[in-house]
Amino acid sequence: MLTSKKNILTKRRMLFLLFGLAIFIIYLIFFVGVAELVEAARKTDPVYYSLAILALLSSAVFYALTWQHILGLLQIKSAFVKTFSFVWVGSFVDLVIPAESFSGEVSKVYLMSKNSGEDMGKVAASVVSHRILTMATMLFGIVIGSTLLFLWYETSQLVVNLMLFVAASTIVALFMMCYMSLKPRVTLKIAALIVRFLSFVSRGRWQLSRFKLELEETLTAFHRGIRILAERPKNLLAPILFSAVAFILDLSIPFFVLFSLGFPVSLSVVLIVYTIVGAIQTIPVGIPGEVGVTDVAMTSLYSLLGIPAGTSGAATVLTRILTVWLRIFVGYVALQWMGIATLERHDRRRS
Repeated sequence: MLTSKKNILTKRRMLFLLFGLAIFIIYLIFFVGVAELVEAARKTDPVYYSLAILALLSSAVFYALTWQHILGLLQIKSAFVKTFSFVWVGSFVDLVIPAESFSGEVSKVYLMSKNSGEDMGKVAASVVSHRILTMATMLFGIVIGSTLLFLWYETSQLVVNLMLFVAASTIVALFMMCYMSLKPRVTLKIAALIVRFLSFVSRGRWQLSRFKLELEETLTAFHRGIRILAERPKNLLAPILFSAVAFILDLSIPFFVLFSLGFPVSLSVVLIVYTIVGAIQTIPVGIPGEVGVTDVAMTSLYSLLGIPAGTSGAATVLTRILTVWLRIFVGYVALQWMGIATLERHDRRRS
């Protein structure tokens, strides 16, 4: 029964992916031109494209190193291979279950908690702290990108408005995450409201006293972990450095892709497109990987910034092959490897 439900969900996600691809293909046909796209892609330099692949894999390494160091500060033991695998699995879950990156973070908390035997609240503190660092790095990139946009480019008001919106929304989201993390009373009140709401919905049929106690214990462990990190900010220098390197490597993926197409651009163009597209990807439209929506946005932004339509389309296709399809593939392999490893451990215990 469970297997059949899984198959139905997988088929639905595949249908949504195909729907997103159809949107992008229609856009390419009517607004870019297939001939121009094929001509641009035909000139792809394999050396530069290989560098883009290397940048993607290296970015995952430094992203995992950031989390690994934060885990160490909270005395959560995990082999780097496991942490690295969980990062890929989280990326896979984010891409196939679109929920504003929330689904991937939850999967990492669950997997790391099971692997380390630590309380989920403590592990959640490491994941949320990692998320805050990533968002802070992104905000820094947005500020630089916006400054370069205003100083060096005479672009449409649409792009300017998008950059301002991305910057404002990132600041608000970052402030809310920091505020909630540092205010135990606020989160406990929210938890109490959630329990009351569930009690109201169930009309007393659900026994929520144990759930409420476990939720409060998890939140207490979470805030304890956040407090440990906040009290010694110097210890976060290494994670901040790793996060910055991961961001730069991520940024270099479309940069190398455009170079591979024989169209070198300034880093500022890539930074502008990268930050706006990154914000668009957090909008839950129900399509795994936001396929179609993100692709159209990326192609349009490249065109607005002066890159020919054919090159813009080819750059988007080649970039998304790496940032979506390769990540899905590697994440799926990591998920299967973890499943096999779990079964082997179970067999050894039985024997």
